[in-house]
Amino acid sequence: MAGKKNKGDDDLLHSAVKDHAISRDSDVNSIFASMASSGGFESRNLADGVDILKRMIIDEPKCTKFLSFVAALMSTGARGIVRDMLKNRMFDVVITTCGALDHDIARSYDKYYAGDFRMDDMTLLKKKVHRLGNVLVPMTAYGPLIEEKVQKCLSDMYKAGHRDVSTYEIADYIGSTLGESSFLYWAHKNKIPVIVPGIVDGAVGSQIWLFNQQHKDFKLNLLKDETKLSDMVFGAEKSGAFMIGGGISKHHTLWWNQYRGGLDYAVYITTAPEWDGSLSGALVAEAISWGKVTTKARQTTIHGEASTLLPFIYAALAAAARR
Repeated sequence: MAGKKNKGDDDLLHSAVKDHAISRDSDVNSIFASMASSGGFESRNLADGVDILKRMIIDEPKCTKFLSFVAALMSTGARGIVRDMLKNRMFDVVITTCGALDHDIARSYDKYYAGDFRMDDMTLLKKKVHRLGNVLVPMTAYGPLIEEKVQKCLSDMYKAGHRDVSTYEIADYIGSTLGESSFLYWAHKNKIPVIVPGIVDGAVGSQIWLFNQQHKDFKLNLLKDETKLSDMVFGAEKSGAFMIGGGISKHHTLWWNQYRGGLDYAVYITTAPEWDGSLSGALVAEAISWGKVTTKARQTTIHGEASTLLPFIYAALAAAARR
């Protein structure tokens, strides 16, 4: 008989797929709720990720929340989403790469422009324009500008007596000099440490090295960053992370959370495949075997391009927070 179930099927066949029914009155959270049970393929991971983030950010006030992201996002409109997440105190600590600081400084004072992946790079070089994917970065808005602003910040820190500094202290001081469009500004204002374990790999890091050449007693102390993370991790009742993109920012987040037995909540966005053995491609579930995510954690990996997904994820979080 059509539709007849065998004995024992109830355990397996408990959630029927239903067609989405979206009307003009549907809000973003009702759409994600429908995707959670009836979405296809990657959309269910996306819906699950949104639900995990809601629980982590809204329902767990005692959870220490990590936000990690890759630098390229700060060249796009997604910078505004990161800014607003920090403005609204959704996270307690940021782990990112040097380029995130570079782009945040540059865009605080100048503009980036829409481009195309297929533009002629030799022509762009002649016109003194950098290309970051399909984002155009005028050379005048990047290197020379960042050099000027960072040297001024480091000089002011030095005059104020700073000699042994962490990356979160440098990021905090830079943030204090920027306007409200900056994610570093809101991290500074809300006392959210921004830790950059690979800070020498970028424009800000190069300027720190250059400043040290003339001020040999000015030292970059990465171990102060590690002590800050140690204090946060070992003092956490629970911990969760929203990891946007892979690389060092993702790994440093996972690495430190292994010392408290792993993350209790973990959502990861990536476009990388897992078959090449890369960290960026590794599913969050793989981190369970390393003790970096607990065996009982709510966790998921979302395969997708972050600048496309973040506006919808943040809209759902913001709507849920208002309830």
